[in-house]
Amino acid sequence: MKDNVLFTLIKTDKNARTCLCKTFRGIINTPAFIAVGTQGTVKAVSPDELKEMGAEILLCNTYHLYLRPGHEIVSSLGGIHQFMNWDRTILSDSGGFQVFSLSALRKIDKNGVHFRSHLDGSLHFIGPEKAMEIQSLLGSDIAMTFDDCTPYPSTYEYSLKSLELTTQWATQCKKLQKPGQALFGITQGSTFKDLRKKSIEEIITIQFDGYAVGGLSVGESKEEMHEMINFTASLLPIDKPRYLMGIGDLKDVLIGVEAGFDMFDCVMPTRNARNGTLFTSRGKISIKREEFKSDRGPLDPDCECYTCRNYSRGYLRHIFLSKEILSMRLNTIHNLHFYFNFFKNMRKCIIEGKFSEFKSKWEVIL
Repeated sequence: MKDNVLFTLIKTDKNARTCLCKTFRGIINTPAFIAVGTQGTVKAVSPDELKEMGAEILLCNTYHLYLRPGHEIVSSLGGIHQFMNWDRTILSDSGGFQVFSLSALRKIDKNGVHFRSHLDGSLHFIGPEKAMEIQSLLGSDIAMTFDDCTPYPSTYEYSLKSLELTTQWATQCKKLQKPGQALFGITQGSTFKDLRKKSIEEIITIQFDGYAVGGLSVGESKEEMHEMINFTASLLPIDKPRYLMGIGDLKDVLIGVEAGFDMFDCVMPTRNARNGTLFTSRGKISIKREEFKSDRGPLDPDCECYTCRNYSRGYLRHIFLSKEILSMRLNTIHNLHFYFNFFKNMRKCIIEGKFSEFKSKWEVIL
């Protein structure tokens, strides 16, 4: 395959679109939900279960795997695919967001970021060169450029400086791109439209295999987030994958797809599952509620996942309150199945020219 990612536009419904992204390890149908396997595992489920649900791509994280067990260890054990027993596409987040969100100390200079590990407080440094080295040794199919995730709120001056660092680091990452490994460029700019435009124009000039919008869902209002989603999508190349990073609330996903984004990732379905919040065709429910104590019905009558086929709400409530490990598994299986099915049906509606109806229906339910 000549290109690292073969991108084919299948159908558009206004700005919403469904596409095929082909990597060396398979096809990704978009709009696509990327399940988050931060430390080399999607919590509580196996790779085979993920495949049965329809997962075509997973995300792992540079920051976490660098700290534990170490990227050299992963490489010595066959690379990230063999390490986690996943033979489909893997995207590695470069670690920029985790350095921003998890580190107790974060000191930025032109070469990268000095930070303390959230695990043991030890001092570390990651810059574009280190981020690309880690991702190369992990052996992910799609690497991300190392960026400075701009905090919210930030002044215009700070956001501009952050943007300039992100562009500088993206240029360095491009020069270090490993043959056969796709590389997506990340754009920043906070909530300033002119800075978002500047960042996108600069990153496009470097020429990446795909383009991502970062620095959203970091504290800004929903209105500001949606404004930036709609503003940035139209500025990104039409012939490359568009990735809206860290956005997984399905109401926000609908806004993103309507604007023209293709890829989304979030821990929401798995984290909510572990906390007892479950997505259904009738809206979200908390399984711990008293009303489910004697409920014989399935979690969602319209769902065909393993959990809904085999267990009652009463049982799911019981094992959740009993803190049984099986509760995390069954809840996670259901929530992920719901997400993958949601995206599958959304793709179908785009092909049929019915995305607006799909969006209107789910905006009421979610």
